Amino acid sequence: MTRQTNWAGNHAYKFRIESPRSLDELRAVVAAEPRLRVLGSRHSFNGLCDGDVAVSLSEVPSEIVIDEAARTVTCGGATTYGALASALLEQGLALHNLASLPHICVAGAVATATHGSGNHNGNLATAVSGLEFVTASGDLVELRRGEADFDGAVVSLGALGVVTRVTLDVEPAYEVAQRVYPGVDWGHVVGDFAEIWSAGYSVSAFTDWSERGADVWVKSRDEIPPARLLGYSATAEESHPIPGLDPVNCTPQRGVPGVWTERLPHFRMGFTPSTGAEIQSEFHLPRPQAAAAIEALRSVGGALASVLQICEIRTVAADALWLSPQYDQDTVAFHFTWVRDTPAVLSALAVLEAALAPYSPRPHWGKVFLAGPAGGARYPRLGDFLDLKARWDPSEKFTNDWLRTHAFADPA
Repeated sequence: MTRQTNWAGNHAYKFRIESPRSLDELRAVVAAEPRLRVLGSRHSFNGLCDGDVAVSLSEVPSEIVIDEAARTVTCGGATTYGALASALLEQGLALHNLASLPHICVAGAVATATHGSGNHNGNLATAVSGLEFVTASGDLVELRRGEADFDGAVVSLGALGVVTRVTLDVEPAYEVAQRVYPGVDWGHVVGDFAEIWSAGYSVSAFTDWSERGADVWVKSRDEIPPARLLGYSATAEESHPIPGLDPVNCTPQRGVPGVWTERLPHFRMGFTPSTGAEIQSEFHLPRPQAAAAIEALRSVGGALASVLQICEIRTVAADALWLSPQYDQDTVAFHFTWVRDTPAVLSALAVLEAALAPYSPRPHWGKVFLAGPAGGARYPRLGDFLDLKARWDPSEKFTNDWLRTHAFADPA
């Protein structure tokens, strides 16, 4: 058994790692092992990836194939968004959105509904038009958008099989320019929420929940954000999401246009952090509850201050993917970057989750949270997903203790 940790170092794994070198070898490993999980870029902050055996796809050949006529790209599950974006850029193509960091792998981001921001932008999984994966028996299954099981299989938490290839929608490349408006007061953040988050293609606000308010980052597509927003001037300096940190690895701001790969993420494509001394949590709420949720979080900001590095507020569009936090609802997302002190973070989360409880939050599957099983109230299609899982993985080869506790148990 090999002891390893996740990217942040807050969670230790203890398992045997299998690294097949071909698709046939992978199918044989999957068929032979009674319990199995997939290990990708290790960017989950909880026990989602735990298991007796971990399979890595890093040695399986993975060609990036672009179909310009269909406007799609197909890549291996272990392909990083940084590598994929570079390949698309060479052909004058783009994805609809990107997450903050470029080093996460495609299959893992899709399986957990990882996202960027934008009122009309779905999470990264909504770009998926096809999946290829190995089931518990070692069979290879392909699903396409529009087929009966597709909407249940995309955001799968790795519980249906090992995703080997993913097909994504692409579009012509575009330019993005971003500006940062520091110190927007809470009266505007709450009272003008709709106007702020409609100010660009992708909008984020960073705050520590103090009286300082929030720094608003606006990314506009094929145009330059205005020099002023609600009376606040854009900064003439480069910024880091955490005030005071060196922005050298952040994507360029100050309204200077650049290709989508160099502006949609907060961090440069060439920046691949080897570790992150942090813990992350995130909660998605129905967007009409944004103002009330912000006031609730402000009321407990003092209890979070000692462990909070920064909180990012984003919006994500609704979708039809069964286990997506955006299933059937436009959301506002509150992403918390904590110091790496697990006991202190868990104490803060008890306060935070109690404050958000009236708004039916859906946690990000790959982050740290205390909430119990998802339940039908939060995920109306959970029962359908469990039926799908029982059909493709009747022995629960891909279901670990964390999933049983936090996702699939009966909340009653």
